[in-house]
Amino acid sequence: MSYLTQKTIKNKISFKGIGLHSGVNVNVSIKPGNPNFGIVFKRVDLKNNNLIYPNFANVSNTSLNTTIENEFGAKVSTIEHLMGALFGLSIDNALIEIDNEEVPILDGSAKEFINKILLSGIQVSDVPIKVIKINKKIEYKDGDRFITIQPSTLSLDIDFELKYKNEVIGNQRNKVKVYEDDLSEVYNSRTFCLYEDIEFIKKNGLAKGGSLDNAVVVKDNEILNPEGLRNEKEFVNHKILDCIGDLYTSGYRIIASVICSQGGHYLTNQLLRKVFQDKQNFSILEIKEKNLPHTLINKDRLKSIA
Repeated sequence: MSYLTQKTIKNKISFKGIGLHSGVNVNVSIKPGNPNFGIVFKRVDLKNNNLIYPNFANVSNTSLNTTIENEFGAKVSTIEHLMGALFGLSIDNALIEIDNEEVPILDGSAKEFINKILLSGIQVSDVPIKVIKINKKIEYKDGDRFITIQPSTLSLDIDFELKYKNEVIGNQRNKVKVYEDDLSEVYNSRTFCLYEDIEFIKKNGLAKGGSLDNAVVVKDNEILNPEGLRNEKEFVNHKILDCIGDLYTSGYRIIASVICSQGGHYLTNQLLRKVFQDKQNFSILEIKEKNLPHTLINKDRLKSIA
């Protein structure tokens, strides 16, 4: 497999399940895309104006999920886990057909998305990939919460810190190299909430499809899910999954170092908006082996951006 060329899935794959916030049953099909097609959502329940591009500028809501919306008001919500899976498996091009406005939550992680894409297989083209290289440090703050992105060499490093008063969640921190590390625990980590927040969330019309089958629920000092946690750092690992998915709304894989404390969908989206305000903040590189930029000359590590 070439690490330097664009990829899609080999065969159509399908998912069905309930929307976490809408509580509605949803069907999703992912189809192969030609080189330079990108990732595109299509609302097949709408006859017209039904294409929505998962771009940071199209993000219309970041309250407990990431929602994208086109100029005609067509929406798709809770895209972050699927986007994280596509990023993690280096899928550059795919058409995602969906018959309602929310991606199904499945088990609350990206596990099923990952598994089905791998079963489908990955089709490699001969068209070079493009990556975004961050040129200088950019930061976005919201009170005590912050997220920064700064230059790196070949990697995408994410250093994420989580702080909760609840003793079960507490303070967690994890650092991953997205292109080099085994991220199985990140992609298997489920969304979570505090039991005392459920009533408030539902009063706001959200989490209508939430259950112990698709979310980790913490009550006082107890995890209510009978099976417990999937890994020791499942809470912060899920936040890293969300971050990866939200970063893919940049449209490309990224070469950078990201540090985040108590962040979420809102902070990541605001960071991307700030990055793209000024063309001096980033470079878009077409990666060709015969014409590599000097920062990518170590060919033994090229697989790190695959």
